[in-house]
Order: sequence, then C-alpha cells, then structure tokens
Amino acid sequence: MTGGAVSSVRRRWWAWALAALVVVLAAAPLVVTWLTNADDQRLVDLDVYRTGGQMVLDGRPVYDFFTPAPQLLPFTYPPISVLLAVPLAMMSWDAAQWVWTAGVFVALGVTVWFAFRRTLEGKKYAPWLFAALMVACTYLMPIRDQVRFGQVDILLVALCLADCMAKRPWWPRGFLIGLATAVKLTPGVFLIYLLVTKQWKTFWMASFAAALLTLLPFAVIPQDAADFWFSALLDPERLGSNAATTNQSLRGMLIRLYLPDALTTVLWLALVALVAWYGFRGAYRAYQAKDTLTAVALVGLMAVLLSPVAWIHHLAWIVVVLGALAGAGRDRVRLWVAGGVWLYYVLPIPWWGVSLKAAEIPVLSPVVGKLVQNAYGLGALVLVWLLAAWLPKRRTILPD
Repeated sequence: MTGGAVSSVRRRWWAWALAALVVVLAAAPLVVTWLTNADDQRLVDLDVYRTGGQMVLDGRPVYDFFTPAPQLLPFTYPPISVLLAVPLAMMSWDAAQWVWTAGVFVALGVTVWFAFRRTLEGKKYAPWLFAALMVACTYLMPIRDQVRFGQVDILLVALCLADCMAKRPWWPRGFLIGLATAVKLTPGVFLIYLLVTKQWKTFWMASFAAALLTLLPFAVIPQDAADFWFSALLDPERLGSNAATTNQSLRGMLIRLYLPDALTTVLWLALVALVAWYGFRGAYRAYQAKDTLTAVALVGLMAVLLSPVAWIHHLAWIVVVLGALAGAGRDRVRLWVAGGVWLYYVLPIPWWGVSLKAAEIPVLSPVVGKLVQNAYGLGALVLVWLLAAWLPKRRTILPD
C-alpha cells in the first residue's frame, strides 16, 4: 500500500470515529433522560426480559410473574426469548441498562446502513451522512420508545433487513429471519414474503431455524414452553389494553371505534385480507424489480398493520421505509417525501388526538380527534400505498 493510500485509510477511520462521537453526543440527551428516570419508569420492558431470565435461573414459572407495581407487566414473548434473556439477569440492573441501550444503537446503526446503503456507498462524505441519518432516526418516536422502554424491536428489524440485504452473508441466508420469528412471532410475515417470492432455499432455512428455536425450550424449560403455546399466547390482554392509543395496528384502530365485538372482528379480518393482498403483491413486484429494500419495507409494515397488537415502538420499520423512499438520493421529490414522513413520525401526533378528544369540542373532538389518535396506523397504510404504487411510477420518471 502506498503512503497516500495509508493516509487515506487513516483519514477515513478518523472520519468514522468522529462521526460516531457526533452520534453519541446527539443521542446523549435522550439516553440520559431515560436512564436517569424514576426506577419504575426506566426501561420497563428490559425489566420484563431480565425478570423472565431470573425466573429461569430460580426455576420458577416464567409466564406467572408480573413486574412490581405500578407496571405489573408479564413476560409475553416465546420461550426461546426468556432463555436468551438469562445473561441479562446475570448482570446488575445498571450494567444491563447500559449494555442493552448500546445494543439498541448498534442495531439502529446496522439498520441505517442497510436502509441507506445506496446513498452511502462510495461517497467520501459517507461517515458524516451516516451520522446525520443516525441522529435523524434516533429521534423518530418509534426509536425514542426503543430507548425509553428498552425494547427489542430494532434488533429484529436489523436481523430481518440484514438477512435480506446482505450481498454475501457469512451466515446461511434465512437464519436471521428464523431467529427473529422465534423471538417475537411478528417477523413471521417474512416467511410469507419468502413464499410469495419463491425464495425457496431461504424460506426453508428460515423455517428450520424458527422451528428449531421454538422446539428447543421444550427440552430445557418444558413446562414454561407449554404454558406459552397453550395458554399465554391465547390471551391478547396479557400484552396490555388493546384499545390503548399505542396500539396502532388495524385491529387497534378498529377497537377504538367501540363497535360490537363481532362486527369489529369481521371488519378486522376483511381489512387484514385486503391489506395483506395489496402489501404482499407490492413486495412481490418490488422484489421482481430487484428493489429488495422496498420489498422489505412493505413486509415490515405488514408486521405492524396485520398484527392484533402493534405498539408504536413496533414501527421501528419506519427507518427502512425512509431508506426505500430516499433511494440513491438523486430524486428531490423522493427526498422531500422521505423528509415529510420523517417529520410525521418524529411528532407525537397520536397523543395530540388524545388531547383533542379530551377537549370535548362538539363534532371536532370525537371525529377528528379519533383520526388524529390513529395517525401512525393510518400513516402506515399511506406508506404501503406510497411504496407499492407511487414509488414505482416515480422511478419511471427518475430511475435510481
């Protein structure tokens, strides 16, 4: 290597190191806010994971415990998740908080890289653009909630995205999707995507990994495994109030209409069928057009919309959507649209709807307030249309 090449490599490393420092400094206010919050409001989902791991270590029933008041949260994930949480239980609470929060940002970094790879690759200013994108995505409300609650969703996004987007993976392609599906079921929509797109080898690997990791707990914690699959899984109320504002799935939006239960169920099943048909058809067409990123973004939105319960932090898939909309960064219209979507999911719009409903303004509060309360779920539906219908037409005007 020549002296000039060595100097260039050194400058590049320094650029990446400084870019990482920028991200740390920009994210510090968010991290410090939540990691210095009151104990009963600090990373409450991480507390659930650790307590589940402690139940395994103590030989106590995993799906019977609740975290202390005022949260009173049960463990709701499949049994393999609680086995993976055992190392967290072996750490101190303070150490687990910092390790987990660092992991959230590593997963976000992986997600941002794959989502915006077309924009970043080959650019001299890539470190600075990457830092800017990391900071912008950190303050999306679904990502803020990842830090606030100590949630696992961004890790699942990173696993599925890397599995689909890596050019030459060192792991068997499909394994990471299988792992994500075993950990939290909703990534199972990627199995449907692999079937629809006839990626048979990847589908069988993902199915094998998911099945293996699902069956393994029956050999290690058989009673807990049986408790989950034959009892806890069948109780959607274990996840919390399904009518809460934070549930932005199709079902959550319908429940907040307070129609008769039977009618709500019929409408939900009809909408699930319609949205699934439209979304997976769009993903298939994107895959056929060799736009895997858009296909993954659409499938990620399916994981949110079709699930019976999808909290706001499940919308971590918005990072992938933004990357698909931005493309290679050459189309100003697409960049403006991506910027608008970013702003929409930075603002706490659903909570504005709650405030508007509470104001009890005739006509405005009950109608407009409810629409605003469902803003993130309705926005996700619009994003499905943008990715499946608008983006292909836009690409004919100005190809990536």
